[in-house]
Amino acid sequence: MAGAVIPVGALPQGIALSPDGARAYVANRGSNTVSVIDTATDTVSDTIPTGAGPSSVAVAPDGIRAYVVVADAGLVSVVDTATNAIITDIPVGVGAAVAAITPDGSRLYVSQQAGNTVTVIDTATDTVTDTITVGGGATGVAITPDGTRAYVACFNSGAVFVIDTATNTVVDTITAGPVPILLALTPDGSRLYVTNVGNSTVSVIDTALGAVTDTIGVSAQPRSVVVSPDSAHVYVANSLPDTVSVIDTATNTVVENIGVGAGPTSIAVFPDGTHAYVVNADAGTVGVLATTVIPDQGSTAGGATVTVTGHHLANATAVRFGATPAAVTANTDTSLTVTSPAGAGVAPVTVTTPGGTGFLGTFYYVPLPALTGISPASGPVGGSDDEIVLTGRNLSGAIDVYFGVTRAVIQSVSDTQITVRAAGAPGPGGVAVTVITAGGSAGGLTYTYVSPSTVTDISPNTGPTSGGTEVTITGTGLAYTEQVTFNGILAPFGVISDTTVIATSPPSGAPGTVDVTVIGRGGDTPSGGFTYVADPDI
Repeated sequence: MAGAVIPVGALPQGIALSPDGARAYVANRGSNTVSVIDTATDTVSDTIPTGAGPSSVAVAPDGIRAYVVVADAGLVSVVDTATNAIITDIPVGVGAAVAAITPDGSRLYVSQQAGNTVTVIDTATDTVTDTITVGGGATGVAITPDGTRAYVACFNSGAVFVIDTATNTVVDTITAGPVPILLALTPDGSRLYVTNVGNSTVSVIDTALGAVTDTIGVSAQPRSVVVSPDSAHVYVANSLPDTVSVIDTATNTVVENIGVGAGPTSIAVFPDGTHAYVVNADAGTVGVLATTVIPDQGSTAGGATVTVTGHHLANATAVRFGATPAAVTANTDTSLTVTSPAGAGVAPVTVTTPGGTGFLGTFYYVPLPALTGISPASGPVGGSDDEIVLTGRNLSGAIDVYFGVTRAVIQSVSDTQITVRAAGAPGPGGVAVTVITAGGSAGGLTYTYVSPSTVTDISPNTGPTSGGTEVTITGTGLAYTEQVTFNGILAPFGVISDTTVIATSPPSGAPGTVDVTVIGRGGDTPSGGFTYVADPDI
């Protein structure tokens, strides 16, 4: 779970660590500054004024320079990390978004979110040497460990563009999910993870095949995605429900959702993999996230597969959750894979080696969740953006919500309430609602997918402008009617049956034919016209 919180500037966005992990640089878009964090003390040691709208930071492999993308000013500011002074500004165009530096530090690739280009900067001369045309809305940039390829997520194009860095030409285009925004490579460059804002998923791309091989559902509005140094986990910042999704790369499934500060946008994992910084844009903070025990939540019945990260673990003789031994299934010098024992409450995780016993983190036993209510309990078969509220208990850290076999996207979560949006279903009818947490799963509720209603007749279809005409609307699927409107004006109505609704025409300011619309859980149904006629004169 999230730990210490470090106040930084207003609306922080991008973050980058120095190669040794001793410092973190945070771009504060709302206050036009970069905060420098001393990671030994988790405090801000310096604040660097910038131009308007700093959005991201990249640090050179030797740690001597930091490059700040100043989006609203259209600059890349070059920072001397020894003095934290800006030594030059490189014009790149207003709307620049993200910068990535090659492994040898010789070139910087900067995406142009407001356009469709990537700017290439020679870091020896601090000059622009090339401009590469990619897709619209270029945002995330990642460069392979060997420096031969740059991947650019272009949200307007729904694709990732692949650049050959030897020629600075686009050599491939990989279709991702809707609105791909940010991306990250595994340390060996074999896989690329891309966040898709349009459907709250992460695309997994095999870089050798140049194709998506899996799609992982996360929570609403995913932003930054990062890979742990050992490639065992991927961390995704979900800016709407204020969580970080933890993905197990062996199974490509979310194993935990960790609550963090308001509006998480960026994540930086430390080189030793033991903790991470999470930038909380809406809160103006950076949170410290322990990653030594992943997942750090599980059922009281035990049985969770847990990765324990640390140092000098190869000769471990015991792992304990509190006083209870855990079964070790795999281990290296830097990590152990164990199966959590049964337990309750909060348990310290300790590892014993010939060198002694050390505390590695904390594991939280989570009770079984339960569902008690759903509102609304029905909606259109095609899905909608309407929020659906599930109530119950022990819902914190919910990993997934399903309506039948259809995954719903989590918008917000607390211990007693989850707000979701439901995707479409194969057809109408009731389906079981299931919530999955670290403590187990809960059901017992039904959500009904409703087909759009149809209207076959309106009778009578004329009446005076003074209103008051009782109109019988007949058709199918009318039981879920929520509103009836005449020319957009709400009309009093009553549902008689699934085939009949009776409405009373509201007054009209002028004679003429207007549209009558039935609005229900299945969607809006145009019902034909109703003609207002002028009241007779005396």
